[in-house]
Amino acid sequence: MRIAVLLSASLHPTSGQPALSRTEAQAVALALSLGGEVVGFHAGPSLDAPRAALGHGLPRLVHLRTLESSDPVPALSEALSEFRADLVLAGPRSVGGDETGLVPYRLAEALGWSILADVLNLRADADGFDLACALPKGERLRLRETSPLVATIHPSAPPPRPYAFAQERRGAIDVRDGVASEAASERPTERAMRQRAKVKPGAAGGSAADRLRAATETASAKGGQLLVDPDPETAARALLAHLRAIGAVPGGRSAL
Repeated sequence: MRIAVLLSASLHPTSGQPALSRTEAQAVALALSLGGEVVGFHAGPSLDAPRAALGHGLPRLVHLRTLESSDPVPALSEALSEFRADLVLAGPRSVGGDETGLVPYRLAEALGWSILADVLNLRADADGFDLACALPKGERLRLRETSPLVATIHPSAPPPRPYAFAQERRGAIDVRDGVASEAASERPTERAMRQRAKVKPGAAGGSAADRLRAATETASAKGGQLLVDPDPETAARALLAHLRAIGAVPGGRSAL
């Protein structure tokens, strides 16, 4: 099995210096636990941040040299097609940079592969992968997918392996020229405004009966008149006038 780990040019959130993203270090640890051939891929002008992945156990790193303004997806898709990866692991987004989080999704679209987000754990066998993904409120979603697959790692995944400088020095770096492609400018999508349905606010406190009454009762009528023990003709005229006012019956001269 061949596993590729995508590495970004992240910055430390406090110092602003190049630093490996924690979720990408977790992706390296998860890839190494699966076995097989594990290779890191980075498309960009330098290896200041991705190089630290070698110190966390990554045996080999492929540097696709591109300009800072270049789109990394074409270079990565070409290199991964040549590598014939069965699984691609990545962090949800870079840190301290553009932080769009779109590269794994655009890469999966370019390769025609499936993608899963917020993966916590992964187990591989001959038929595919058994995955556990994070859901809100601590819930877990268990899935089974076939290869090839792109997966982004959740911060609650198993921690990364300890860093060792000597291990970073022993790691292999393969430098190549990546595909030059200018980053496409993303223009905002304009849509016509749609009127949203007005939701009546419910009662925040009180008993269950009070909250039910507040949610179901209608607003009190305005401009009405109170009739106390009227005669039948007066009551009929008042009812007919009210029905005409609300449009329940057509207007016209009353027969009463």
